[in-house]
Amino acid sequence: MRKTENQLLVIFGASGDLTARKLVPALYKLYKDKHLPEHFAVLGVARSFMTDEEFRKRVALESKYLDDSEEFIAAFSEKLFYEDLHKKYDVDYRELNERIQDLNTTYQCDNNIIFYLSTPPSLFEAIAKNLTAKGLNDERLGWKRLIVEKPFGYSLETAKSLNEGLHRYFKESQIYRIDHYLGKETVQNILVTRFANSIFEPLWNRDYIHHVEITNAESGGVESRGGYYDKSGALRDMFQSHLLQLVALIVMEPPLSANPEEIRNEKMKALKSLRLMTDPKVLEKNTIRGQYLASEIEGEKVKGYREEVDVDPDSTTETYAAVKFYVDNWRWADVPFYVRTAKRMPTKVTEVVIHFKSPHHQIFKNSDMNKDNKLIIRIQPDEGILVKFGVKVPGQGFAVERGNLDFYYESLGDESHIMEAYERLLLDAMQGDATLYARADEVEAAWRFTDPILDHWKKGDAKIYGYSAGVWGPQHADELIEGKSMWRNPCENLADDAGYCVIE
Repeated sequence: MRKTENQLLVIFGASGDLTARKLVPALYKLYKDKHLPEHFAVLGVARSFMTDEEFRKRVALESKYLDDSEEFIAAFSEKLFYEDLHKKYDVDYRELNERIQDLNTTYQCDNNIIFYLSTPPSLFEAIAKNLTAKGLNDERLGWKRLIVEKPFGYSLETAKSLNEGLHRYFKESQIYRIDHYLGKETVQNILVTRFANSIFEPLWNRDYIHHVEITNAESGGVESRGGYYDKSGALRDMFQSHLLQLVALIVMEPPLSANPEEIRNEKMKALKSLRLMTDPKVLEKNTIRGQYLASEIEGEKVKGYREEVDVDPDSTTETYAAVKFYVDNWRWADVPFYVRTAKRMPTKVTEVVIHFKSPHHQIFKNSDMNKDNKLIIRIQPDEGILVKFGVKVPGQGFAVERGNLDFYYESLGDESHIMEAYERLLLDAMQGDATLYARADEVEAAWRFTDPILDHWKKGDAKIYGYSAGVWGPQHADELIEGKSMWRNPCENLADDAGYCVIE
């Protein structure tokens, strides 16, 4: 267990929604569970004028996200402070530096500081530059770390530019690119499932796996994010970051140890091994994009994407993206990967499905069951692991039915507290553990794979298909998958046998 040293957390963009909704509640839980160091303080920084007391009321004392006695929340809020930047982030940080030094001395933070940039990426370099001008990147006395939020770039070119801008002022070892998906316990459990179990690792290759499928489905639409989403789309918003990080964990070779850099080295190799698709015919065959249309769900009328607030009425931005690709290395040669992400699906769910090959010699040929075994790793909701395998139906003959072997995280009980994503990631950064943070070369490798798809879709001849809100995407989506297989359309419950899942 790493030690959490005394430190100061400085949050830029602290007047925004993320601080009140995610960051402060995560810090509060760490405080409640006694994970914070003895000497610790938080300084919120933004362009809005607020006093310390007003900031405390906004994010803690009157927060709907904190649930405990008023006295306990009040004690926590004493660690929160605020500094106004007077309308601009790109200014001289003399006053900010004085406040940081004052808090550092008063609360004995030992010159250890984390700067959390909860701001648009366009401000990253300016903030890093102004911090550096006051010596706030200098690690001769205490360490300095910089956490930056996604989106990290809009393309490979912009990602490189962002990396270069940050590297002018902070070393790569100081930069933590946060991806809240990697903070989920079930995402981390992919590594444990693979490398701590001899029943899986020997089978984790082309000899035994037929194909790999990843689904990220959201039941909601773009809601209030129409302006942002219309410039981004499903591929940029989810696939390039969250889902390719999942792919890297599935594809990667065993690291030499659990050391953060060893794990990130193998993830990088995995992302570099993804076969780039540049031929228009290959891209047309192996990608599908769609956009949800107006529909009625459970008696309620739902808007189509083009009718959403701040969305171009003629928009061709995708709300559904499905990609088939291959990995060019020994372990995964000729094994297809299928990854899809979408809005307005029948349910909200994220899962990884490993489809194992059927036995080479089929004895029970008369069975109607699809005999391939499946390992399902559910990221959310109903988090757990499900193994599907064939069992004999009682009675005469050898009729085969599907059996389930499942594990649920909730079965661990209250004694094993499962940290929320931001809770875990903030604590990791406080302890200097970068395992679950993306490195510069990882981000660029993910964009290098994604850019040709986006470029192809940008051209006028790349089709975009409509699908009714509340269904599993375009009608021909199953045609993407080779052979007789089709997408596994999951429900809210991991054990999705008859009676568990009803989707109309």
